[in-house]
Amino acid sequence: MARTRVKICGIRDVESALAAVEAGADALGFVFVESSVRNIDPDDAYEIAGYLPPFVTKVGLFVDATPEEIDDFGEAFPYDMVQLHGGEDESRVREIREAAGVPILKAIRFEAETIEREFRRWNQVDEIDGVLIDGSAGGAGTAFDWTALAKHIGICDHPLILAGGLTPENVAEAIRVVHPYAVDVSSGVESERGVKSPMLIGAFCRAVAGAS
Repeated sequence: MARTRVKICGIRDVESALAAVEAGADALGFVFVESSVRNIDPDDAYEIAGYLPPFVTKVGLFVDATPEEIDDFGEAFPYDMVQLHGGEDESRVREIREAAGVPILKAIRFEAETIEREFRRWNQVDEIDGVLIDGSAGGAGTAFDWTALAKHIGICDHPLILAGGLTPENVAEAIRVVHPYAVDVSSGVESERGVKSPMLIGAFCRAVAGAS
């Protein structure tokens, strides 16, 4: 089985970024949503990125932003990938892909009654490069029934990233059930809301490595 990739989201300081990289994270997420406790200014994100080694993917997370806004943020902070965590429809996603010129992750909130329809919907959109399944609107640490999701993953044509309520204690089981391409964690590696814990980041990455 291929190695499960790891994204640590909600990075706001150099210490957390380097702790994630040293623990083996493949990608770091920077939240550009003013209402979020994990929001970061693009200039601060750019400064953090200057400390990162090569081959670490920098992901800009947005919620219902316009293509123009995302492009403007990209001028200040040259992210490698964009994660769309709002209600963006297919047309808006295509516009953002053209404007940003980088790979796109589309987040979907898991609901057993709609997940199959959502997979089929986004299978038709070649402009996305992965589908992220969350248990909430994002960053709330809400877990969901992984077994219920596993019944439908064969329908998804895109790489699947699992998020929502993951912690160092449960991520190995989540991987065994879902077999995702990658896992994405934010609140599950925090010592308090919005504050990353290097110790928890390390424990999370070790748990992923042990399950892969």
